[in-house]
Amino acid sequence: MSIDQEMRKAVQNAHLVFWELAVPFICYAATKAAVIQFTRVIALQYARSGIRANSILPGMMNTAMVHAPEVIAAYGGSAEEMVRRGEQCPTGRMGDAWGVAYAALFLASDEANSSTGTELVVDGGLTFNCV
Repeated sequence: MSIDQEMRKAVQNAHLVFWELAVPFICYAATKAAVIQFTRVIALQYARSGIRANSILPGMMNTAMVHAPEVIAAYGGSAEEMVRRGEQCPTGRMGDAWGVAYAALFLASDEANSSTGTELVVDGGLTFNCV
């Protein structure tokens, strides 16, 4: 089976949008930028082979990890402070894993057959607060 005729692939890289927010974590920002560029190069190099590569950039997500005692402790030990974390988003709340999953599902689908080398931001408008 030739990849050009019978098999099409989609590659998604998910990484937090946090690096774009001008937070001074050099190693974190550099690795996130590297993953985006890596994805773009993969997209360019393998586009003619029918392989698409895209990045998903989730923002603040309401996951089980966010509610872990050590994470809440980092916010002063207050669950209320944790809720304020979501209020930083223009939508007024953190996203969830389903939003990221649906973004990945879309990018892997035939409906996104012309999407390659791009970044899909799933952050409730958080990056607009930085402009």
